[in-house]
Amino acid sequence: MPPESAQKPLNQSRWLSIVGIGEDGVAGLGDNARAAIASASVVFGGKRHLELAASVITGEGRPWPTPFDAAMRDVIALRGQKVCVLASGDPFFFGVGATLSRHVATGEFAAYPSPSAFSLAASRLGWPLQDIETVSLHGRPLDLIRPLLHPGRRIIALTSDEKGPRELAELLSRTGFGPSQITVLEALGGAAEHIRSQQASEFALPDIDVLNVVAVEVKAEAGARVLPRTFGLDDALFEHDGQITKREIRALTLSALAPRRGELLWDIGAGSGSIGIEWMLADPSLKAIAIEANPDRAARIGRNACAFGVPGLRIVEGEAPAALADLPQPDTIFIGGGGSEPGVFETAMEMLKPGGRLVANAVTLEMEAILLAAHAKLGGELIRMEVSRAAPIGGMSGWKPAMPVTQWSWTKPKGDAVGAKP
Repeated sequence: MPPESAQKPLNQSRWLSIVGIGEDGVAGLGDNARAAIASASVVFGGKRHLELAASVITGEGRPWPTPFDAAMRDVIALRGQKVCVLASGDPFFFGVGATLSRHVATGEFAAYPSPSAFSLAASRLGWPLQDIETVSLHGRPLDLIRPLLHPGRRIIALTSDEKGPRELAELLSRTGFGPSQITVLEALGGAAEHIRSQQASEFALPDIDVLNVVAVEVKAEAGARVLPRTFGLDDALFEHDGQITKREIRALTLSALAPRRGELLWDIGAGSGSIGIEWMLADPSLKAIAIEANPDRAARIGRNACAFGVPGLRIVEGEAPAALADLPQPDTIFIGGGGSEPGVFETAMEMLKPGGRLVANAVTLEMEAILLAAHAKLGGELIRMEVSRAAPIGGMSGWKPAMPVTQWSWTKPKGDAVGAKP
């Protein structure tokens, strides 16, 4: 549900205008966008935006506060007056429009977008926008680009400042993508527009404009860290101390967890973080919280999350069930470790959203007994997974079985607001 401030009748006057402006300033704006700026009693924007639109601003030009207020309190306080917000390019593509729409109903504003930086860059390069990857690294970790690094692919990335292209080139070189071609597109659409290219491993472009977009044509060296788009990634890609859900079991576990866009996962007893990491890799809208009692493992989860390009994985260091208090309610829960400890299973089932899914794996007899009892009382699906790997036996080879894993999957009834206890 939108916040109270956004719950307004859709037929009320549109007091707010959101105008996307490019480096060509007012010359690139349509008549309606210019009129929206000129008629506003207050115009918000970055210092650069206000300078670009200065010739048509008749009201008060007000720069954004520092630090930036995501709650938009200054804008909301003027509800009912004629207000204009200036943004770069398309305000609803990684822009301030997305922030405003969380606080202002659609019936209250009119938007006038300009071409986004992605569109301008693609047009300069002749790249079909629908065939490339786009990512914003503006004020966000560079690691977000890692899942997109596949040989032969093209990527356009927004950066934070003049240091961004060099830092991105260093990340590419460090992870085996040094042969990639980097094109830096600076001040697109303005008089100072400049486009230069260089190989990532040899990157040394000087005097880069603070306003830049980076295009990457991905090329990989042998052994580059390419992250396959599948469940059950190679165990060797993870840093771990042996406490990891092995790839075959992980693939089946994530299949049972069945990620759906926008969902939140709790990974209880996260170990290396492999389940939460692969959950988040399935779609950018997915979120996960890894709960881990061991501080060394918790730190390791953080390193793995960055290495896999999902730095947004939240890590809670502490023992369940106490560590579960005050966490946002999950859509899905995985219990991989510590499930036999008192209260963990019961708390997880109680906290799970109605209609949510719980998957638990057991390798110990104690945890298996809990799963068997839960299945007998609540139903769900119970399976047993056994994997054998070829291994040397003297001068020959044979099958070496891994420990069998019992898995229980259960969907919480939608009418069950509390959750039954096994």
